Amino acid sequence: MLESLSGHGGLVLLRDSVEWEGRSLLKALIRQAALRGEQIQVLGCEVSEEEFREGFDPATNSQLVYHDLFQDPLNWSNTGEALPGGALGVLRAMRRRAGPGPVTIALDSLSWLLLHLPCTALCQALHALSRQDSHRDDSSPVEHVCVLGLLHEELHGRGPLEALSSLAQTEVTLSGTGGQASAHILYRRPQHRLTHKIQWFSILPDFSLDLQGESPLKSQPHPDPRTHPVDPTTHLTFNLHLSEKEKEVKDSLTLPFQFSSEKQQALLCRGLGQPTSRIFYEPDAYDDLDQEDPDDDLDI
Repeated sequence: MLESLSGHGGLVLLRDSVEWEGRSLLKALIRQAALRGEQIQVLGCEVSEEEFREGFDPATNSQLVYHDLFQDPLNWSNTGEALPGGALGVLRAMRRRAGPGPVTIALDSLSWLLLHLPCTALCQALHALSRQDSHRDDSSPVEHVCVLGLLHEELHGRGPLEALSSLAQTEVTLSGTGGQASAHILYRRPQHRLTHKIQWFSILPDFSLDLQGESPLKSQPHPDPRTHPVDPTTHLTFNLHLSEKEKEVKDSLTLPFQFSSEKQQALLCRGLGQPTSRIFYEPDAYDDLDQEDPDDDLDI
């Protein structure tokens, strides 16, 4: 499943952390798209173009169209090479510049864009960028587009993360144990059930993927791989669970409002001269009892 992420289309969110970097996986998915013969456009923000291209074979590098926001993001050098409109202008132009056929757009990274753009503007641009029915300048529809977005989730709050997550058709959260990397994959499609997988893998020096097995997850409908489940009964001062003996006592207990057979017999066998009820009243010290005018307190 991991090797075909860029072939599904839509927005693919690659969530990495300090422990497990995601740029290598991003480059591995770009290599897979290049092998399929797709057009590849890269928006580089965090590393130089030379560093990003390093490790790719000549055939893959020849298919990359690189938009460099790392060297001069604000075009202060006034070379005229930067696209108008800043980062948003670059995002909007990348789709229009695509030719016919499938396109893979890699964003390195969404974290850089979130730190320089309003979250709402970025989400709108990503939604327009990943739509399958959008058109180029000649009004012909783009056959297939996949947007790969690298996201350093530790840099952002819950709001931006949830906003980007709601746009993504696929989320990949990187982690691992014992030096072995794993990808927690959440795959969603309209009118389909969510698919959860854990894929173990390694990335070779040429950025090819060495897949080492996967396993399905039996979990809640939408688990968050970054959080651990919390038992709400951990710190209670009372016990919510009953032992077998306590359950037997509970089941044999007659509640006060239950009309049991014992209560029924007690009512039927009451003596004829025994009063059914009595009312006792003890006057309070502040009671004003006037026998001649009992309604004096009513002011009538």
